[in-house]
Amino acid sequence: MTFAELVRALEKQGFSLMKEKGSIRYYRKSGHDKLIRVDYHGKKEVPTGTCRAILKAAGITR
Repeated sequence: MTFAELVRALEKQGFSLMKEKGSIRYYRKSGHDKLIRVDYHGKKEVPTGTCRAILKAAGITR
């Protein structure tokens, strides 16, 4: 999964970009108490552990 695909998956689940500083993006969803941090790198592949951690924090099963 690339970073762009991961961001699309988050947005599909109702998350929206809250703030951005450099390549670090924070996503938020109403009713979800955690901010989801994504170190965005476009077309690069997301490391497996990082991808799992982000999806788990967002409450998304793959």
